[in-house]
Amino acid sequence: MPINFGTDGWRAVISDTFTFHNLRLVTQAIADAIHSGHWHNKDQGALNPDPNRIVVGFDTRFLSDRYAREVARVMAANGYTVYIAQADSSTPSISYAVKNLNAIAGVVITASHNAPRYNGVKLKAANGCSASPEQSNRVEIYLNDNQERGRGPNLMEWDQAVDKGLIISFNPVPDYFEHLRTLIDFDAIAANPPRVVVDSMHGSGRGMIKGILTGTGCEVAEIRGEMNPGFGGAHPEPIGSRLGALAGAISTGMGNLGLALDGDGDRIGGMDERGNFVDPHKIMALALQYLVEHRGLTGHVVRTVSTTRMIDRLAEKYNLPVYETPVGFNHIADYMISENVLIGGEESGGISIQGNIPEGDGVLMGLLLIEMVAVYGKSLHTLVKELLDDVGPAFYERKDQRLKYPIEKNRMVQYLLDNKPAEIGGVKVSDLL
Repeated sequence: MPINFGTDGWRAVISDTFTFHNLRLVTQAIADAIHSGHWHNKDQGALNPDPNRIVVGFDTRFLSDRYAREVARVMAANGYTVYIAQADSSTPSISYAVKNLNAIAGVVITASHNAPRYNGVKLKAANGCSASPEQSNRVEIYLNDNQERGRGPNLMEWDQAVDKGLIISFNPVPDYFEHLRTLIDFDAIAANPPRVVVDSMHGSGRGMIKGILTGTGCEVAEIRGEMNPGFGGAHPEPIGSRLGALAGAISTGMGNLGLALDGDGDRIGGMDERGNFVDPHKIMALALQYLVEHRGLTGHVVRTVSTTRMIDRLAEKYNLPVYETPVGFNHIADYMISENVLIGGEESGGISIQGNIPEGDGVLMGLLLIEMVAVYGKSLHTLVKELLDDVGPAFYERKDQRLKYPIEKNRMVQYLLDNKPAEIGGVKVSDLL
């Protein structure tokens, strides 16, 4: 079965295509692509990364820790010094470590919000953002070339690599927490701490919000924070239909503000004190409003095409430019690297703000929601109501449809452009984006 390494890395079913053998092949291709000398792009914003340093992290999925060790062994055999996380860690914490440790790249073993049977590889550039399409294409070229030539991966024994100093275990969390402290007003939280319930959905963001809030007086209850590679049989995706446990915790009085993280901690979902799901559209709009009106910040606003036009109405009110991108945080990251971006986000829950690396971060955005509630002294339900009173009503529902026969996306898009529907389900189509 072919290995397709795309702009979002590689994702496949465990023991089907995602095997130790195939992972070693992919890792060797990454090593070759970096060795080629055309890997680092100055436009990605990082200055003079160490060309022989790699950061490796992993999530809570089945065998993720063992897969990460295999990545480290292949990289060490290719002459790289590998910093590997000593425990499962959120993708944003690993992304920050890539930049903080001045590494040339990062590899994260994760399938993010996907079903438990999947695992995958996310590839990070030197500044912590996702690898560019050019970098991903280069990996795929080497992957195909190695397979055609029958060239297998280089591999070094773990103990030998450790003894040579080529594999170094590290904890990415302390430096990541210090970074978050530059972006969040913890004194404001301590002055009026809300009671928070965090649903970590058994993912690698577990313990992070509770841990960083220690000492603030903020009472944090965490649910689904234990290791469970099966994620309780569900997708670790913070959407309303999957957050019954969080609603139940709030209804029993465990807290008055709910936060949910996805499987690798780069997406956020919210819940008010009444058990109402607060989707990423509203979270991004609230954050934009807060950053401008309370913090007095300014800058460009970036959203994907699938994200609410509430953002546009707020940006117009604040006289801020808005950029619309295709779906995928990597498109937002391009603007964060090249422009003064105040906030960027997508409807799936990946959101980032000024001062952060160009990466969606669920922990960061959860903390910002806590800060808003503390500063304003209002419930999340009230903040959402006031937002909608300001920008007008907003309605959102997401339904994922699994196709029996996958559609080639480019052909489908072109067909729609050539054959614009007049209406769908009796509702007039106003525009085709």
